[in-house]
Amino acid sequence: MTAHGYSPDAPRGAYATPTTAGGLSATLTIPGSKSLTNRELILAALAEGPSRLMSPLQSDDSRRMVEGLRALGVTVEEVAGDGPFGPDLRVTPASPLTAGATVDCGQAGTVMRFLAPLAGFAPGDVLITAHESALHRPMSEMIRALRDLGVDIDDGGRWSLPFTVRGRGRIRGGEITIDASASSQFVSGLLLAAPCFDVGLRLRHTGSRLPSTPHIDMTIEALARRGVYVERPAPGEWIVPAGPLRAKDIAIEPDLSNAAPFLAAAMVAGGSVSVSGWPPHSTQPGAQLADILQLMGARVSRRGGALTVTGGREIHGVDLDLSAVSELTPTLVGLAVFAESPTTFHGIGHIRGHETDRIAALAGNVNALGGSAEELPDGIRITPAPLRGGTWKAHHDHRMATTGALIGLRVPDVVVDDIGTTAKTLPQFTQLWEEMLRGVKA
Repeated sequence: MTAHGYSPDAPRGAYATPTTAGGLSATLTIPGSKSLTNRELILAALAEGPSRLMSPLQSDDSRRMVEGLRALGVTVEEVAGDGPFGPDLRVTPASPLTAGATVDCGQAGTVMRFLAPLAGFAPGDVLITAHESALHRPMSEMIRALRDLGVDIDDGGRWSLPFTVRGRGRIRGGEITIDASASSQFVSGLLLAAPCFDVGLRLRHTGSRLPSTPHIDMTIEALARRGVYVERPAPGEWIVPAGPLRAKDIAIEPDLSNAAPFLAAAMVAGGSVSVSGWPPHSTQPGAQLADILQLMGARVSRRGGALTVTGGREIHGVDLDLSAVSELTPTLVGLAVFAESPTTFHGIGHIRGHETDRIAALAGNVNALGGSAEELPDGIRITPAPLRGGTWKAHHDHRMATTGALIGLRVPDVVVDDIGTTAKTLPQFTQLWEEMLRGVKA
């Protein structure tokens, strides 16, 4: 996955974030959704025949998914496409999957949680591992769920990565309960594989909170496009019938969460930023940006398929439950530090288990620049204060890195210590960021 897409030569290391005193005037095209790309790769690998993904995301996370599928014997070919960020992907399923494989998930939560069920269809052992910095990510509920479905897993008693799936070529399926409070990806990973279980799946969530529900809606919508209709008899309960998945050509939407720092930039620097190709309907959490940014003081409009955000006179402090859209938290913290009143974000305790403890990392970075951020049991509180330059630590987290660049638009001498971590979902970040700044009005 190269060309205009993912490249191992994307900028690495420290990044002196550019500051601007002028208003922005830019229109950008954002690469495809990571969440949709990785869901459609899994479904294409399980489908009745070849599928084509048009304008997929080309990034480290999607590359890890492609490499994992190839390790399991699935054929994934790059083919010429019309998108500006690289080739389309043609996916041809393998029957049976290849045993004896090792799947390295890197830092990708979707890869570890979506490929683990798939590995149960291999007629033998599959080792699932990850980058050292991601071995802490919650996996116990997925391990427990797969065991309840009849999959043999050897995890050395750790209930975490790495572990070996001892596949038998089939998964029984049936009724199980899980606590998906730590990640909705547990639900999505099981739903995606469920049509291929012998008797389908009846899944119940038993935890007190279910985060990122738009991502579950995204999974259900992706299954419906391939002819599998999920019943939802009650909140936190899903029934997936056993049956074939249609082979289908799918166009991938732009990643609306990756668009967040660019749209927020109009509020920090002033002026307007437009993102082209904004879908009229989307299950992506980023689709809620329009409403959230308006609450925080922006003017938001749609015209000609683009979403435009224009900065207002001030940024408003808010009190918001972000449990459904927690991946937007870092960007919104980058706005809250410049607000005219304090901000509290809650419902996001689960993001402590993302690439890093995002609540601790955000609070630590804001405080290190002279701001005032308080960690809460289930969120973070920002009290605006004058900021100064300094090092913004990425903590191996792409969204932490982009938030540092956002703050750096207004605060001189902010340096993101590793901008290369943006390659996880947006290798073109610095290129697009600087393209946006070329549209500054003097």
